[in-house]
Amino acid sequence: MLGSAQSGTGGDWQVSVSPYLWFPGVHGTVGAFDRDANVSVSPIDLLSHFRFGLMGTADMRWKRVLVPLDVIWTRLRDDKALPGVLLGATTADVKASLFVLTPKVGVRLLDEPKIKGDFLAGFRYWRLGQTLNFSPSILNLNFSTSQNWVDPLVGGRIESPLSPKFVATVFGDVGGWGTGSQLEYQVGGVLGYKLKETVTLQAGYRYLDVNYRGGGMRRPVFDAHLSGVILGVTFDLK
Repeated sequence: MLGSAQSGTGGDWQVSVSPYLWFPGVHGTVGAFDRDANVSVSPIDLLSHFRFGLMGTADMRWKRVLVPLDVIWTRLRDDKALPGVLLGATTADVKASLFVLTPKVGVRLLDEPKIKGDFLAGFRYWRLGQTLNFSPSILNLNFSTSQNWVDPLVGGRIESPLSPKFVATVFGDVGGWGTGSQLEYQVGGVLGYKLKETVTLQAGYRYLDVNYRGGGMRRPVFDAHLSGVILGVTFDLK
């Protein structure tokens, strides 16, 4: 979650939006049907298969009441040649998607000129999707599956103006506790540079860890951490 460039506790709603790009590597364990595999993918590997993405935050505040929202939606794709022995198929088209929605509400506990502290609570909705298409496929052997879950969260954010132009923000949250995932947490920090009164450039680092182990016949597993550089820009709308 990028930091908000706004300050103060006026009586009107204050709104900012922050489109951003996050370049994470993914490391951990994924699996299904009691079959697990270790995964270690660098940010460069993910970028080479990136097809579409939308990332951003919206931050609304009225006096000390906060309503932040964070959205991540990415689609990856890869084409692989096959030896031609799989029922005549010569290529496999693999698509993967990740959608993460994190709405929260909170209160500004500390609002001083040199430091601002927020307490936040909400939830994080995860949806992982995978599609595998063979071409040509005589028997239409194409596969598609998805998994979704919701984790309650508590966390916070601290902002500190370093100068009239620079502001530092650190944030984090923790949740899950067996409701969706066994446990998930994130920590991060960004440094903002105020380009002008309503526009702030942001750069920092984000670490997100989740341990999800589902039930049912498929027994899906997604026990991994995503971490990498985050770049964005915050626009103060009012």
